[in-house]
Amino acid sequence: MRPPTLNFSTIQSVVEISATLAFALSGLLAGARKQLDVVGLCVVGGLTAFGGGTLRDVLLDRRPFFWVEHADWLWALMALALGAMLFLRRRHLALTERAIEWPDALGLGLFTANGAWIALQAGMPAIVAVLMGVVTATFGGVLRDIVCNEIPAAFNDHRPYALCSFVGGWVVVAAVRLEAPQWAAISAAAAATVLLRALALWTGWTLPVWRIHKR
Repeated sequence: MRPPTLNFSTIQSVVEISATLAFALSGLLAGARKQLDVVGLCVVGGLTAFGGGTLRDVLLDRRPFFWVEHADWLWALMALALGAMLFLRRRHLALTERAIEWPDALGLGLFTANGAWIALQAGMPAIVAVLMGVVTATFGGVLRDIVCNEIPAAFNDHRPYALCSFVGGWVVVAAVRLEAPQWAAISAAAAATVLLRALALWTGWTLPVWRIHKR
């Protein structure tokens, strides 16, 4: 179902900026734990912030890419990387490791909602739109962990991550079917995703693990 046609509105702009900064911060914190220099921090932060949205734009044949259309975000990323390096230089690494989960959860919710909405605007079927939301929200984190020589947390920590995004994407679809305004659809989906992820982090809820029983 195609939602009402809207231009790049203020609410959507705020959501993309907030999500980009949240994921950039999680990438910078991951890079800081690996003791990367400022160039490495910029690369990891950029991959985290822009990776999922870029893949979404490629799959939806959307041009220009969202970070090309808003090139000022690249300057903001470099400023954030430099500021984070100065601020975190003397911080204990355990604090940054714990802190990475919360901006990541915020970025997960915001990018899920925005990615699903953009796909619906492009006329994609509901299931495709939901998966576009998942791709937008998770692929940057996967790239972050790969570059930092880690098994992606989305696949390895067993706590719901992509599943939270998947549920949030369906919230967008349901809101569109109910003809809710854009701000309500995006806000509800982002909130549902973030709350599910926060609940998983807080309770230690994990998904079933595939175990190989040795004879």
